[in-house]
Amino acid sequence: MASVSVSWSEETRSVAGVDLHFRKGGSGDPLLILNDELGHMGTLRYQEELAQDYTVYIPSHPGFGPTPRLDWIMNVRDLAGWYLMALEEMGIKPVNTIGFSMGGWLAAEMATMDPKQFSKLVLVGAMGVLPPEGFIFDMFLSVPSICITACFHDPEGTAEFRELCPELVAPEQAQAWEIAREEACRLGWRPYMYYPGLPNLLARLKDLPTMIVWGGEDEYVPLSAGQVYHNSIPGSRLEVLDNCGHMPQVEKTEEFLGLVRDFFA
Repeated sequence: MASVSVSWSEETRSVAGVDLHFRKGGSGDPLLILNDELGHMGTLRYQEELAQDYTVYIPSHPGFGPTPRLDWIMNVRDLAGWYLMALEEMGIKPVNTIGFSMGGWLAAEMATMDPKQFSKLVLVGAMGVLPPEGFIFDMFLSVPSICITACFHDPEGTAEFRELCPELVAPEQAQAWEIAREEACRLGWRPYMYYPGLPNLLARLKDLPTMIVWGGEDEYVPLSAGQVYHNSIPGSRLEVLDNCGHMPQVEKTEEFLGLVRDFFA
């Protein structure tokens, strides 16, 4: 059965001291998607599919694009505290949430502060903890196209890869990537893309249903980081997708959607 086309809107609301820009589409219970360190990269199939069952909110993090930077936000924990204020003002609570990469780190930090903000939580290739084996890919040593390619186990075999990483990049997209990378650097540079105390705080999620999704061949954030999350969150579920890199939502869309739908059901 073919999916019904989803109408997406671009909205801005003044919340928690800033004009928050977000995309909204679909119908049903709210679903919050927290983007990765490169910000919003277009409407992908997994988003269209989830919007068949949920009202999907995809905010632009402050400083990562249309939403202005807040200078007092100096790290991801600050950003997490701001998001909790913003969601409270918007009346979105509790909410199913999916966080990708740096957005997964952000979601985990939010959950340690206020687990009751969430109904269920999905962390996908989340940064935020120091991998005991391997290293988090240094996105600042490479141009964005190389960073994106490194997120895939089989980039050319992935249908939406060229939507994320076109051979000819429009100037507007190149500028958006650089703005996002600058803010990611400001928030996560030292130590690089993790918070040392986070594993010790994750036990606060003991009553929050949490699923951790990882690509078995993730060379951007090693699977060992996912195992830290799993070991640190009592009762969590770890799902590893074979022959998959850092973006299972794109590289293994059907498998990813199956896991998420089953978990949120």
